[in-house]
Amino acid sequence: MSSMEVSNLTRETLKKMFSEGKRFDSRELNDFRDLTIEFDVSNKAEGSARVRLGQTEVVVGIKLGFGEPYPDSPDKGNLMVSGDFLPLASPRFEQGPPKYDAIELPRLVDRAIRESGMIDLPKLCITEGEKVWTVFIDVYPINDDGNLIDAACLAAVAALSKAKIPVLGSDGKIDFDKPAKDPLPLSEGIVPISLSFFKLGDSIFLDPTREEQEASEARITFGFSTWNGQLMSNSCQKYGDAVFTQEDVEKMMSLVPKKIEELDKKLKANL
Repeated sequence: MSSMEVSNLTRETLKKMFSEGKRFDSRELNDFRDLTIEFDVSNKAEGSARVRLGQTEVVVGIKLGFGEPYPDSPDKGNLMVSGDFLPLASPRFEQGPPKYDAIELPRLVDRAIRESGMIDLPKLCITEGEKVWTVFIDVYPINDDGNLIDAACLAAVAALSKAKIPVLGSDGKIDFDKPAKDPLPLSEGIVPISLSFFKLGDSIFLDPTREEQEASEARITFGFSTWNGQLMSNSCQKYGDAVFTQEDVEKMMSLVPKKIEELDKKLKANL
């Protein structure tokens, strides 16, 4: 990331507005921006999706390839998530080795999906201990106007829901001349969702714009999943120096069921 930061004047203005329950775009502090999902945006991927959350835009592609299983899971397929933060998406992104944000985002998406059990990894085993399918999830931010993590997780889940396994030929290699037919084995009813809460002063808010996010003093990202009407927490990571008090946590937890249901409905309506 570059050193671009919001000014103290902007931060204090936002802090005052948040304390009054106001935002520049007239949303409530816990409201999400408009969400749109588009599928099959790449004809080279096994599955792909584009998510727009307000002005934030993320494209995710799913590719499948062969690999050796991990030593501790010889009968399961592999999952790998990567993120490519190009200056195309924001002047704050720089060329060169990945910075913290470009490392953190794919790890959080990976954890939310992996720990939910959305992908039935045992069904991706071809030869136990020798050969398995590896699911590659590639995240490409197109425009960063805040809350990339939640947008990327939504895009990854959408892309996975449409992904198909390539056809194997008689020689055991991928037959690129035949269109994939079999869907990626997914656990029925499990939908992982990332939910990030931000803090500025004493205010807690969701889905910030880029300016609001840069002014924030801390963020905590939860990975949740829904299964047969039940809500489960799978991961949690905090970023920033500010402290989340017990009262903050209780407030966030009181909001979680409603916000997860809201995102879950929007996501399933597009699947």
